[in-house]
Amino acid sequence: MFASFKQKFRNWALRRTVESGTVVLNQRRIYILPSRQGFGFAFVLVLMLLGDINYNLSLGYVLTFLLATTAGMTMLHAFRNLAQLEIHAGYVEPVFAGEQAKFVFHFNNPGKLPRYQIHLHDDDGHHTVFDLPEQRSTPVEIAIPATQRGWLDSGRLTLYTRFPLGLFRAWSYIHFEVRGLVYPKPAAAQPLPAASAENGAGKVTAAGDEDFAGLRNYVTGDAMPRIAWKALAREQGLQVKQFSAFQGQELWLDWSLMPDIAPERKLELLTRWVLDADTHGLMYGLRLPGIEIAPQHNPTHRAECLRRLALFGVAET
Repeated sequence: MFASFKQKFRNWALRRTVESGTVVLNQRRIYILPSRQGFGFAFVLVLMLLGDINYNLSLGYVLTFLLATTAGMTMLHAFRNLAQLEIHAGYVEPVFAGEQAKFVFHFNNPGKLPRYQIHLHDDDGHHTVFDLPEQRSTPVEIAIPATQRGWLDSGRLTLYTRFPLGLFRAWSYIHFEVRGLVYPKPAAAQPLPAASAENGAGKVTAAGDEDFAGLRNYVTGDAMPRIAWKALAREQGLQVKQFSAFQGQELWLDWSLMPDIAPERKLELLTRWVLDADTHGLMYGLRLPGIEIAPQHNPTHRAECLRRLALFGVAET
């Protein structure tokens, strides 16, 4: 019965559409009820009042009404702890399936009093607790597991507080139009497919003089001009600069190379190959059914390939 009532109340409270921009918690958005401790405290007050009436205890009346007044002030403080907070959603970094997507929400406290012990959680129990300094904007992060590739929505979140004494629970619901991209989980290490020299060029971190490709430890016989003197001055040891050169290769990561593998497994393998090709500095392209991305090597190209793999067969809207 209670669960049914709670669900009906949530449906009524969440009758608003998904929100964008900045949300301000005013009196129409904040709900407040006694907590379990609050109901227990009220029961004790009733017993005290009955005892005062029965035995005509003047000081008992004073104590009973003093405690009742304290409870009323506690309710006001619980409401004030959320009132007029301004909230907007931040950017969500893409993650791989199996990792935690970190949803960031920016809370602005415009008042001159700090806010304490504010809780934020989703329906699955993922939870964070934070305080808000006065007149300051604070980013708050809640981690939600990314179980499968595609888009991950934060869903409806509950913001609540029991500050200061835990006698009342003040809460509000928020649901922003924000989602994170989840890439396929990379497969275990697999050899890259063979490169071809029919079209374009590949770049590998081999001997050459064109682009700086990092540092390695010094080996006897290395040319003196290649020594990284700045790294030596920073007490990082004797290291040698490496450069990459263009070679007559291009690497295609092709869906059709794996005819007898399940589609999700193919996506996992292609994700692993994209990461490995990028790490090794190769010029690589991606071919999926109906999709072809020309070979390149840069962070934007890597992100686009992973995005295509994450959303393959998934609606992008």
